[in-house]
Amino acid sequence: MASRNGISRRHVLAMSAGLAVAGGTRASAQVVKRIDTFASGLDSVISTSEPIAELGTGFGGGGNTEGPVWWSDGGYLLFSSIGENRRIRYTPGKGTSVDKENTNGANGLTRDPQGRLVACEGLTRRVVREERDGSVTVVASSFQGQRINKPNDVVVKSDGAIYFTDPWNILPVPNQWDLQFNGVFRVAADLGSITLLVDHFVLPNGLAFSPDESVLYINDSRRRQIRAFDVTPNGLLAKQTERVFVELSGTEPGGPDGMKVDAAGNVYCGGPGGIYIMDPKGNKLGRIVHGQPQTTNLAFGGDDWKTLFFTTRSTFGSVRVKIAGVPVPAPKRS
Repeated sequence: MASRNGISRRHVLAMSAGLAVAGGTRASAQVVKRIDTFASGLDSVISTSEPIAELGTGFGGGGNTEGPVWWSDGGYLLFSSIGENRRIRYTPGKGTSVDKENTNGANGLTRDPQGRLVACEGLTRRVVREERDGSVTVVASSFQGQRINKPNDVVVKSDGAIYFTDPWNILPVPNQWDLQFNGVFRVAADLGSITLLVDHFVLPNGLAFSPDESVLYINDSRRRQIRAFDVTPNGLLAKQTERVFVELSGTEPGGPDGMKVDAAGNVYCGGPGGIYIMDPKGNKLGRIVHGQPQTTNLAFGGDDWKTLFFTTRSTFGSVRVKIAGVPVPAPKRS
């Protein structure tokens, strides 16, 4: 188990055991890592005997560890350590290193069809794209002349269109924001237009496409739901098709946050007590209980895209699955 410089063994053990470091008081009972079966279909997705690894702890800097994305052409994972204002690189067998300082409070990360990194910057309130030469292109910073709120998570369609969630009420002072709604937006591939897709969610957070991109899943963390929309040929949402895909509520810590989809259309998302796996119809197949109170985001990776990486408040880990995830693009060769 990796640890951060300056993090004592007492801190590491306390966080691993679910203890509040300050004062040493117990925040929650220690949870045994396990994989729960809710339906027989789980057998084709993951083995209940699969070990759940904690790969590192002590990240987040008082914020969250977030936005994991697998860099297939480099063989490493990138993720955001929001409170530290850093992007961290994890290379299997080698551990972690700082990939970038001063990320402007970046949260969600992904790649576009050209393999360029796309990031939601919370401090600058914008979505950006990092070009191959290291320069930065602003994808979105305003809508109809008003600054967007605090972009949270992002996904890119195969045609290059960029979709992101933009909640404001993750902070307690709503009147500091220009936009008085929590939006989900689409930016055209040429960055020429930005379209508001959804404005009625309480807290839009994670989002993911079905493998054929015919459905967009968006979770509403406050309502503890994942909602689904059919995607129209022009990349917009057929609002009349909106439906509740699944409810993820319960008494255990954790709620819907970042999510991913595998090649068979199964949806993976954090929820009470761990990571929930749903089939394409929204039936709960099982739950990966990793022992941390909140799952913040997920990413498929590894050489075969069958390693499921996950981030929590201060840790990141992995577990192997049987079905490959939908891969994020690597740079196209000229």
